[in-house]
Amino acid sequence: MIIDSSIAKKSKKSTLQAVIKKLSPYAYLSPTIILMTVLMLIPIIMVILYSFKDNVIMSKNPVFTGISHYTDILSDSTFHQAIFNTLYFTVMSVIFHFILGLSFAMLLNTRVLQPVTKSIFRVIYVLPWVFTATIIAILWRLMLNPNGIVNYIITSADIVSSKIEWLSSSQFALHALTYINIWSGYPFFMISLLAGLQGIPNELYEAATIDGANNVQSFRYVTIPKLKPIIVSMAMLDFIWTIQQFPLVWMTTGGGPIHSTEMLSTFTYKLAFSSYEFSKASASAVIVLIISMCMALFYVKYQKAGD
Repeated sequence: MIIDSSIAKKSKKSTLQAVIKKLSPYAYLSPTIILMTVLMLIPIIMVILYSFKDNVIMSKNPVFTGISHYTDILSDSTFHQAIFNTLYFTVMSVIFHFILGLSFAMLLNTRVLQPVTKSIFRVIYVLPWVFTATIIAILWRLMLNPNGIVNYIITSADIVSSKIEWLSSSQFALHALTYINIWSGYPFFMISLLAGLQGIPNELYEAATIDGANNVQSFRYVTIPKLKPIIVSMAMLDFIWTIQQFPLVWMTTGGGPIHSTEMLSTFTYKLAFSSYEFSKASASAVIVLIISMCMALFYVKYQKAGD
């Protein structure tokens, strides 16, 4: 009996140790899990609940209204304009971030330039990424002002006959804003692609040269396939970040003039803090969340496939 009890005690002790061993990783993760739950999960759930109620915050006893706010948002012409502007702004930004980032990365990776020259260019090219959105907005508002340096250069060179209201014209504002975002965001692509280029073995290029490949063919069949995982990951992340861009848009055009630069982010912000329609703003935020989640799921699926 004594032996049986000792065996039972040892069995319970080993079981307890096994349970502790399994739970210990979660104990280490618990501070992060609690923080993410409080700062992310709970607010997301609250916004989703708000989107199905009457105007919350402004009403003491909001009532359930179903999907009426979603139908109002989806039938709103300003929302349609915001979707078009956001897609144009995001797609053009991602494309030119990639083109400029790859071009400058290849320039910094070439053997033609001396190391000192590369270091100087690297500092110059990365500068737009160092500036905050506030500094970028102020800088470009001054430069694109009717009396700014951009208008001075193009009028002095007789490219145009009169000064252009770049950020105040419904014809040019969206294109100017997209250009500013491209200028401020390409260094992220450049640095990542430069790291990828430096990780490609020279033996692959030597083998391609022996097989008779020229520079264009080496770029197509060696460089691009090796950079493909980085390119796809960067493009999806950039799409998610750009579609949610708010500070730069708000501090340059504020979504105007006449909604010509209205984005999903500014549209949602105005519903909440200009019109005080918090339930509709919540519905709009949920729509943006769904779009972002679709891209995030695609990104995770691609990463798993790559692994």
